[in-house]
Amino acid sequence: MSIEIIQERLDAFSCRSTVEEEQALREITQEIMLAGLGRTDFFGRAGFQGGTCLRIFHSLSRFSEDMDFALDSPDSTFQLASYLDRVSQELTVFGYELKIDDRSEANAAAVQQAYVKDDSVGKLLKLGYRPRSGRMRKLRIKLEVDTNPPLGASYDMPVLDFPFPTAVRIFDLPSLFAGKIHALLCRDYLKGRDWYDFIWYTARRTPVNHMLLSSALDQQGPWQGQSPTTDDAWCMEHLRARIAEIDWMQARRDVQRFVRPHELPSLELWTEEFFLGQTDKLLV
Repeated sequence: MSIEIIQERLDAFSCRSTVEEEQALREITQEIMLAGLGRTDFFGRAGFQGGTCLRIFHSLSRFSEDMDFALDSPDSTFQLASYLDRVSQELTVFGYELKIDDRSEANAAAVQQAYVKDDSVGKLLKLGYRPRSGRMRKLRIKLEVDTNPPLGASYDMPVLDFPFPTAVRIFDLPSLFAGKIHALLCRDYLKGRDWYDFIWYTARRTPVNHMLLSSALDQQGPWQGQSPTTDDAWCMEHLRARIAEIDWMQARRDVQRFVRPHELPSLELWTEEFFLGQTDKLLV
């Protein structure tokens, strides 16, 4: 019965290619993992953030790969491994035969990591775009938990409906936007998906949680240890400088496989001038 639930959910995506089918199955798996975590005390200690959060709870058009979480206060004793068992149990009920690779101890860092991998559930489903030759790509999802988070986040507690009703603690939109601006200014490599999300926020005139952004900048990046105090004008100034450095052709290539085909023409708008215009919306 459980595999039928996944099949119904997959059919609802109306996928039109192998890539879309893989992305949809990944998202279904992410939702099951969230539901599993919701049956523990995890969301009493942590919040869901990042692009996958925006995708699942705010209908961001692009697909997303990883699942990012942050504790609500620093805790060096936190152990992700104790929650992975519950995730494994939940996925097994739905027909997954997975491997969980916990990298937390190996990394010995503030951000704990684990990878969930599976190549079995796709064999049980009726896929419209199964590869004509060779094996299906293994499903792979990375979980990250920041155990030493910057302070200042605010939260919402929506209910996830699939595969069963589960309350999930998530960063509110101003806090999510703050995290995205921190990534835009501090990430040491180009990730076009960051700029796709930036357009989503500016189109909705989303305010920025400056308390969280200032704390994050003080913790990591070029402003580390400088106690910066941000506001919208500060963000505009530094984003405009960053936009001038971007290879927008490369940024488009990065995001292409995460969006539906009908969105691809809009990527032609991605130029320095276009993003400068988006940045101006921070003050509107």
